[in-house]
Amino acid sequence: MEELRANDYQPIEDYGIIGDLHTVALVGKNGSIDWCCIPRFDAPSVFGALLDAQKGGFFRIAPDLAATADDPIRTRQIYYPETNILVTRFLTRAGVAEVTDFMPVNQTLEFKHLHHLIRMVKVVCGTLPFEMICRPAFNYARDEHQVQLCHQRGAIFRSHDLFLGLATREPLEEDGERGVCSHFTLQTGQRAFFALECTVDNNIRLEPMNERHFEHDFQQTMQYWQTWMSHCTYQGRWREMVQRSALVLKLLTYAPTGAIVAAATTSLPESIGGQRNWDYRYTWLRDAAFTLYGLLTLGFTDEAEAFMSWLEKICHEIHANGPLQPMYTIMGARELPELTLDHLEGYRKSSPVRIGNGAYRQKQLDVYGELMDSVYIFNRHQDISYDLWEQLSVLLQWLDRHWNDPDEGIWEVRGGPKNFVHSRVMSWVAFDRALRIARHRGLPAPFGDWTNSSAAIYRDVMQHGWNAEKKSFVQYYGSEAIDASSLLMVLTKFCGPTDPKMLSTVDRILSELTSDSHVYRYIPDKAAFDGLQGEEGTFTPCSFWLVETLARAGRLSEARLTLEKILSYANHVGLFAEEFRPTGEALGNFPQAFTHLALISACYNLDRALNGKLLG
Repeated sequence: MEELRANDYQPIEDYGIIGDLHTVALVGKNGSIDWCCIPRFDAPSVFGALLDAQKGGFFRIAPDLAATADDPIRTRQIYYPETNILVTRFLTRAGVAEVTDFMPVNQTLEFKHLHHLIRMVKVVCGTLPFEMICRPAFNYARDEHQVQLCHQRGAIFRSHDLFLGLATREPLEEDGERGVCSHFTLQTGQRAFFALECTVDNNIRLEPMNERHFEHDFQQTMQYWQTWMSHCTYQGRWREMVQRSALVLKLLTYAPTGAIVAAATTSLPESIGGQRNWDYRYTWLRDAAFTLYGLLTLGFTDEAEAFMSWLEKICHEIHANGPLQPMYTIMGARELPELTLDHLEGYRKSSPVRIGNGAYRQKQLDVYGELMDSVYIFNRHQDISYDLWEQLSVLLQWLDRHWNDPDEGIWEVRGGPKNFVHSRVMSWVAFDRALRIARHRGLPAPFGDWTNSSAAIYRDVMQHGWNAEKKSFVQYYGSEAIDASSLLMVLTKFCGPTDPKMLSTVDRILSELTSDSHVYRYIPDKAAFDGLQGEEGTFTPCSFWLVETLARAGRLSEARLTLEKILSYANHVGLFAEEFRPTGEALGNFPQAFTHLALISACYNLDRALNGKLLG
């Protein structure tokens, strides 16, 4: 049984997520919102207890622990079906209560004035005392703010750049920590409402919700999500998990640009107490092909077209003959300066806490392949423009001169560039997909040059990327380290799934990197030095890549068992972080788009294979 905790770090997997296509909030099983950035994903946090339980700020509604000390509180969380409306349930001997959390979705409004978070408390049966504490900490707990109580209307929190209004009819008082609190008791059928409103112009008019206003916003939000989910075309064996993954991806989408952030959080550690703590609130080109494949496969064409528009904008803004960056902001900006927030202790004292991501300066040649694979996938849905084709041709001219350069690779190592096998493979993908598009569309292209480059890269990988002693493709030329990115050689069609070298590589990955369905990216002390100390967990997308690779090789029973095992590690509402500890606890940023994209691809293709359909 899960028991309620307060004033402590919740396990990463103990959170659900809500959002409004501009930003998200993480809601713990204890009823506490411990992460929320306003007004968008990559803005500074206003609730950040996830990264510092004392300083970070939170917004918690739960049964009053002091008043229920002799009655242990068990918790549950569920989503309303086919929505991102979250219900946190509290079960005691004295009664059962629910807190319903959601953010109204309104894509037509500019960020000026809106109810950003709505929380409704309801007692299902019995009588329960509650405690509400709202304690924002603006700008990652760096900015001071003032609190103004408004009689029978709520409270206003004023910082230099952002203003929050908490509207409620429940009595409030200051809590001595620049927050407000409320203690109230509800009986069977009674409800209380809290609406957090945010604005940048200090124009806050607190209007506490009543039953009618709540029901209006609730029903509109319910209808939005259920209508959106009705467009999902997947009806396979793992429908519930695939649909939840789709809902996660939609939550991680920034509606004004169509970009999808890699994850909702920053600096959740890859090992507790370790240094591998990164900011994932940006958009990686690495995820692009999986993103478009997943969206189009499930029937979400509008989202695919919006994401492709963001990609095209990125391509048109590349400097002449300049390289692509690995990542960009959701607005398409190139600068992501990395800073450490030394005043925050980090999740369970895992420091440093980072904002921004210095890897944007790295050379990662694999991104050209991921970009061209994305364009190839989208072009099968809708013809790309000639202007985009011209820009892509310029990028490929740059790649033709640089594909054999050392780089930092898919895993963004910080110990110096290497000749990474995956980077070479994806460079081949770039030319292969370009040739396919040009032939299909009759677009002008230097066919001879691209064909020669494609052949040269392929031979180079086969000669230098294969280790005869290990009987496996390895991480970089001259290495003996096994790397799970080799699984993408099948998914990108660089190697056939039953090629003897590929089968041998898969077996090596199973023996050296896999632990009961969990797959490590690589073993740090055997691989390219990443410049950091400590270990890391298993990388969840790799587990789904393994499933799909096994399925494509015809090892269906093995693939299905592996999939079922890894799906069992989803949290209580179907969400995945980027990594797991060997004992199953979630690690890393949460929830991670890359994992849910890999899940969709694996479920879709294994389902097809089990139905006897050839995998293309």
